[in-house]
Amino acid sequence: MLVVSTEYSQVLAGNIAGALGCPVGTVRFTRFPDGEHYLRLEEEDTEMVVVGSVPDADALVELLLLVDACEERDVTLVVPYLGYARQDRKFHEGEPLSARAVCRALSGSARQVFTVNVHDPAVLTHFRVGARDISLAGEIGRYLSAQSLENPLILAPDDGAAAFARSVAATGGWESDHLEKTRISGEEVRIEHQDLDVSGRDVVIVDDIIATGGTLVTAARMLRMQGARMVSSACVHGVLAEGAYSRLLSGGISEVACSDTLERACSRYSAGQAIADRVRRCS
Repeated sequence: MLVVSTEYSQVLAGNIAGALGCPVGTVRFTRFPDGEHYLRLEEEDTEMVVVGSVPDADALVELLLLVDACEERDVTLVVPYLGYARQDRKFHEGEPLSARAVCRALSGSARQVFTVNVHDPAVLTHFRVGARDISLAGEIGRYLSAQSLENPLILAPDDGAAAFARSVAATGGWESDHLEKTRISGEEVRIEHQDLDVSGRDVVIVDDIIATGGTLVTAARMLRMQGARMVSSACVHGVLAEGAYSRLLSGGISEVACSDTLERACSRYSAGQAIADRVRRCS
């Protein structure tokens, strides 16, 4: 077995390979003069684990090329962060189902696919091969267990993330709850006041994705007004777009922690072991 990755997931690929006890293959990446991507596998094996998150279009093209380069091998495709997965329905006539288009394109030469905390597991049905999602709730919970939190409350920003918050909280036997969030526009949300017992407590807001951070800043202000001792955040995918990291730290969030599905300076825990365990069971 050999693990190979796009340029966007090198650290995670190394962590997966380490957990599997197999090597990381060398891939050469460059571009043609007109900007088109080029890559070449320097090493191959009969069984390949191809790792590549899709935060943008360039990452998607790299991953498509890498999967195709492994066409004659037994390929397990790992897409830790599946970009475009949130556009899974048509709101206006003429719009694409981006999640469907990306999943179908990536299905090419893979025998099986794994994602990590995909925004909506229903999109996995668009893959043309068997696809399974892996949760990092346990990894986040174990990280928080080492942080010396004071009577922690694990809080989801909305009811859609409540089950994830409960899973994180179960790791440490903590209490969990969720806020009521109403989205007013793509950039503006309203957080409804709730009678949460946060006085003197450390509150950790957990979610699958932190994108712009606007919801978390609004929630942190409300929680501090309610007497929370400290408010921090933890997520799986640290998209952190539009200056989100600075916005969060200046907006009352004491720490921002994410995994290595997207490689960030605040990546504090790895998806490597959880992915390796699932790959090993399904090989």
